[in-house]
Amino acid sequence: MGTGGVGGYFGARLAHAGQDVAFIARGRHLAAMRESGLRVTSAAGDIHLPRPVVTDDPATLGSADIVLFAVKLWDTESAAEALRPLVADGGVVVPFQNGVESVDRIAAVLGPERVMGGVAYIAATIAEPGVIAHTGTMARLRFGPVLPMHKAAAERLAAACKSSGVDAEMTSDIRHAIWAKFVFLASFAACTAISRQPAEVLRSDPDLRAMMDSAVREATQVGRAKGAAFPDDFVARQMDFLDTLAPQMRSSMLNDLTAGNRLELPWLSGAVARMARECGVAAPVHATIYAALKPFIGGSAP
Repeated sequence: MGTGGVGGYFGARLAHAGQDVAFIARGRHLAAMRESGLRVTSAAGDIHLPRPVVTDDPATLGSADIVLFAVKLWDTESAAEALRPLVADGGVVVPFQNGVESVDRIAAVLGPERVMGGVAYIAATIAEPGVIAHTGTMARLRFGPVLPMHKAAAERLAAACKSSGVDAEMTSDIRHAIWAKFVFLASFAACTAISRQPAEVLRSDPDLRAMMDSAVREATQVGRAKGAAFPDDFVARQMDFLDTLAPQMRSSMLNDLTAGNRLELPWLSGAVARMARECGVAAPVHATIYAALKPFIGGSAP
């Protein structure tokens, strides 16, 4: 559900290996996939699916065992509602989104029994309609049960990924994994977007690096206030991770900002600032970046 960088890349890998995969897309991307197929360009190997199963209407697909849910955060509730026919026979939705509240948001629409947790680690985007461009070599999924009843579905997804050569891990503590990714992602998105710079500039400029460090510390403090058990060296690990990223890696929010598209800002820095207020902790970096980028939330060239 959502054939952008995440859904397009991992869906293509699974389909290329012979898994029964259908894609839900829209607009020019849908038209291009129908006409010329779906292409993935990647250092891990290019893929071309000449005739993928693709539609803009989930109701035409029948039932699904597992739905990889990768729409933009502003479409979460409407996309979940559209999935009702797909999961009516017991299917499970696995959100691979950037926010930290997706499991609860989707559960409010479809019921908690229909939603596992998931995290995707990848830099990929729609380079042009019908083409997904993967930057660097990082491409990994983590997922796991939120309820005991999800375990069988999680095991099936893990087996499908393994047989397809997709780097994936099933974890028993997926909520911690979601928070751990969110701390870095929200901070990286904020700092790359406000500076309009990729990872190499962000980590090599001392002032930008200090801003990133402060943003990570704020989000970590909020996570702890929300019950996430981060180790003492968690912030240092996130900054070490920043140093491993491909030099030209950009956040999806920076890509959206420069393209004049809508931003996921309210569910990233906006969410950090909101939860910080609720928990009585300070998050001035995220609050300031949220305020500075707020005029562009609806989409307009900076």
